[in-house]
Amino acid sequence: MYGYQLRSEFEASTGSTWPLNVGQVYTTLARLERDGLVEPVGESDAEGRVTYRITDAGRAEVAGWFATPVNGESPPRDELAIKLAMALTTPGVDTHRVIQTQRTATLRSLQDLTRLKARADEQADAAWLLVLESMIFKAEAEVRWLDYCEVRITAAPPPAPVELPSKEVVR
Repeated sequence: MYGYQLRSEFEASTGSTWPLNVGQVYTTLARLERDGLVEPVGESDAEGRVTYRITDAGRAEVAGWFATPVNGESPPRDELAIKLAMALTTPGVDTHRVIQTQRTATLRSLQDLTRLKARADEQADAAWLLVLESMIFKAEAEVRWLDYCEVRITAAPPPAPVELPSKEVVR
């Protein structure tokens, strides 16, 4: 396939949940060719597109990727957890309101995802359904975690007031 075909195939199989910039696809193809993981097939077509195929080294790389668990060395940044931690320690922020706003947004997203799943074809959309169901499970887990946070914050004593430095001017 050439770059645009690869992009279209990727987006079709993932339900466009991770959109790719076609320029980045071609940059990646150039790097893969440099590393011997893909190779051009014949000459470019009339429109200047180059078709690529995976090499044996590329197949081995893909097989290794599939065989390796996804587990980064450092934990991923969780913006919501950071936001709630900051809300809890920032004077004047209503942490319960932050939680409720997020819960409402997550439940809305969950409803949208569930509607998409109901319209999907089990056979034709199998790859996309895996991605969609992952998103549904993550949204459900987020709602459960928000419920937990609300209970924990309600039961916790209020944070001690922060003392600000005095405005006294030293001469």
